[in-house]
Amino acid sequence: MPAPHFPASIHRVIGWDLGGVHVKAALVEDGRVRAVVQAPCPLWRGLPALDETLAGLPDWARTPARHAVTMTGELTDCFADRADGVAQIAAWAARCLPGPVAFYAGRAGFVPPDGAPGAAADIASANWHATAALVGRALPAALLADIGSTTADLIPIRDGRPAAQGYSDAERLETGELVYTGVVRTPLLALGAVVPFRGRRTALMAETFATTGDSYRLLGDLPPEEDQQDTPDLKGKSVPETETRLARMIGRDRHEGGLADWRRLAGHFAEAQLRLLHDAAAVILSRGDLPDDAPVVVCGAGRFLAARLAGRLGRPAHDLAQVLAPHLAGAGPDWTSVCGPAVAVALLEARSG
Repeated sequence: MPAPHFPASIHRVIGWDLGGVHVKAALVEDGRVRAVVQAPCPLWRGLPALDETLAGLPDWARTPARHAVTMTGELTDCFADRADGVAQIAAWAARCLPGPVAFYAGRAGFVPPDGAPGAAADIASANWHATAALVGRALPAALLADIGSTTADLIPIRDGRPAAQGYSDAERLETGELVYTGVVRTPLLALGAVVPFRGRRTALMAETFATTGDSYRLLGDLPPEEDQQDTPDLKGKSVPETETRLARMIGRDRHEGGLADWRRLAGHFAEAQLRLLHDAAAVILSRGDLPDDAPVVVCGAGRFLAARLAGRLGRPAHDLAQVLAPHLAGAGPDWTSVCGPAVAVALLEARSG
């Protein structure tokens, strides 16, 4: 059933970041962020996953408002290609969200539903651009480090505008502005082939027995409420179960090591991931476009890792919620930072209305 039409004068904006594994939403009223939420969404199963996730969100997410949408879900393999994904997700949003819907097309601004298919190249995975554009309104120069569950965006901001050399995922993978590594879903085997264990170097099993979520959970870095994805073995997230998965990565059973051993192994994986990010950031900063004192704005589920990256780069770390503090009213700062793109498109749309 088509969503009912509501007048564009509604003074509520809901920002959406429709991803392949999470849906994020932010409520903005009178230019202030009132509420933010993230929920898992297995979009690879098809569009009905969006229906199920929407039904489980707080009531405010299903009430009349202007809706601003960005997405990365077009990448999931239930779609023929990115253009197909953009078209199908845009049609779903226009049909299911109660009120006028606009899609963030990055460098092209917002476009209406009927313009989304033709602007697919600009809409696809442009959520990073929204966050960077919003940060640029507060800081003339910065490095945005949005480290999520799956990927990391490293976006230079110069003269108050995103200054990325790439735009598409493919271009940003080439420039290092997109690093396909995150703090929950990245298989540990992606972080190296050999690890230290009890004084020896050991090769990793080429299996997805464990992910970065296991490492950061064991290290106490990953808040339980942000640890929303299933584990690789579909079992629990207790310390013993987490250690079991880590042990399998080196062909061992949990009883062959103690808690200190498994924490050291988890720490090695964390360091390996930080090195990946540091190398990418070093290339970006070597362009010489940013002042030496430009801060790193950290956000995403991995903002703790982004803060460590800032320290390694010798730059101050500013949490996104800190940067947006004048615009927050009732929304928790942690979720504001986790759901940066949803917050960004909501505030950008609120200012344009």
